[in-house]
Amino acid sequence: MKQKNNGIKRLLEFTGNKRGVLNLSRILSGISAIFILGPFLCVYFAARDLVDVFTGSPLDTESLVRWGIIALALELIGLLLYFCALLCSHVAAFHTEKNLKMAALKHLAKMPMGYFDTNPSGKLRKIIDENSFQTETFIAHQLPDLVGAQVTMVISLILMLIFDWRVGVPLLLLFGIGFFLQSSLMGKEGMKLMQTYQDSLETMNHEAVEYIRGISVLKVFGQTVQSITKFNDAIKSYRKFALAYTMSCKKGMVAFNSVINSSFLVLVPTALIIGLVSSDLVGFTQSFLFYVIFSPACAVMLNKILYMTSYKMQAEESMRRIDMILTAKTQEETNQPKHPKSYDVVFEDVTFSYETAEQPAISNLSFIAKMGTTTALVGHSGSGKSTTASLIPRFYDAGEGKIKIGGVDIQEIAHKDLMQMVAFVFQNPKLFKDSLLENIRAGRPNATREEVLQAAHMAQCDDILAKFPQGIDTVVGSKGVYLSGGETQRIAIARAILKNAPIIVLDEATAYADPENEQQIQQAFEGLTKGKTVIMIAHRLSTIQDADQILVMKQGKLAEQGTHTSLVEQNGEYARMWENYTKTTQWHIGNEVKVC
Repeated sequence: MKQKNNGIKRLLEFTGNKRGVLNLSRILSGISAIFILGPFLCVYFAARDLVDVFTGSPLDTESLVRWGIIALALELIGLLLYFCALLCSHVAAFHTEKNLKMAALKHLAKMPMGYFDTNPSGKLRKIIDENSFQTETFIAHQLPDLVGAQVTMVISLILMLIFDWRVGVPLLLLFGIGFFLQSSLMGKEGMKLMQTYQDSLETMNHEAVEYIRGISVLKVFGQTVQSITKFNDAIKSYRKFALAYTMSCKKGMVAFNSVINSSFLVLVPTALIIGLVSSDLVGFTQSFLFYVIFSPACAVMLNKILYMTSYKMQAEESMRRIDMILTAKTQEETNQPKHPKSYDVVFEDVTFSYETAEQPAISNLSFIAKMGTTTALVGHSGSGKSTTASLIPRFYDAGEGKIKIGGVDIQEIAHKDLMQMVAFVFQNPKLFKDSLLENIRAGRPNATREEVLQAAHMAQCDDILAKFPQGIDTVVGSKGVYLSGGETQRIAIARAILKNAPIIVLDEATAYADPENEQQIQQAFEGLTKGKTVIMIAHRLSTIQDADQILVMKQGKLAEQGTHTSLVEQNGEYARMWENYTKTTQWHIGNEVKVC
């Protein structure tokens, strides 16, 4: 099996059709580095002419001017090439960042809902945004600079051996020690510490987001001290690992800087030793000038390579973090999809457990919801109602048993087709930061404006549209208006009506409705649910009296099953629930009776 790439190789896989542009950027950066070395050589040749003056040769001012003009020309060409290199690298970087984000989002769309229980949206957003930005910065800026620094260093080292190997060899040994120290700083231990440091940073940022999001609740219930303590612990943990990472680099950095900045400690004694035994003192002096000019440049390049390599480690770590999302196991998709001919929903001995739960959420659940009928799920909180409904569109996959639609196992239905079959109205629906028109149209993107308006009308949204000057074109969310819980619920219902799916799952669809609107929405449901398979979850038992069958859930199991009338007559669990519900429809304040 071919081993999967990691690090920078893995990152470069996402350059796509801009890989050639990135390679061009690296080539231009390398050529630019050669041209930028040119002025140093020009300075060296000008210095040689000045040395000749001290030996009695006349000063050749034309030669000095010529070297100056050549140095300026080479510098300008080098800068132009470097600008072109950065232009290409930025194009490739932006394209890579886009590809990374799109790949991550497409992968998340295939993940089961359980994945988001352990990986909250805020955490995932920060992983994608911050780490993709880090990789973009590396490709756009650091990668061309790293190539240029490496080319400069190689050319400089070759020139050091060419001009006078007797001086060049000691300098090469010195810089070799610098490379060794550099590699020790960027080794596996350094990478491990960086990972730990990044983990603590991610945790701290997540705690900060959660603290801000829940600030209203924390203030109301007086939990600010406990919460800020948790946030403070995350900050302390970050500080601990940040200091550990910094201290691990301290000794190596001191040694590295001491070595590469001590070239004159090698040059001076070498010059004295070789100069004393040299038969051509003038020629040696001229060659020695090269090392005086170039050794500081080499030290600068080594420093630059060190920092560029550090950025490379950060980019590799960022890619690793994004890969944690990209390599997360998705729901299996069938290779030979089947399409049901009817829309009966059947549960056959289904058992499901959440990853962190000790007990199954539902156990050995079996029932049939026939096409054209309404099946209501009732029970106390935690009885498994919402879990049961969530298994139908494969928000989760059952651990045991089978769920079938029209006799076909839902795992044998293409995920796209399954999503088209099911319209799901959540208990806490979400609206996009877009117009009401587009929020409703999300149910069927190709729907006309008239069809959207009709769906809104059926969902009793006319009063919502009427109170805004822009009507259905009103934008909700940031920079727009905000809707109440009941209004949001009705917009979500309109979305489900527009989708016109053969299977409808309603999770407390009337939870936020007042008594007047509840009746209107129930009337709208009659048109919506006609001829369709309806799964309805409800706490208000009055809304499911007319259901074709009622499933009473208790501790994840099916306790009772039947119509409202038959279940009341059984005098069992449902009868007790109905009795309690009818009692709660009236409540007293003093001597006054209030009817809900």
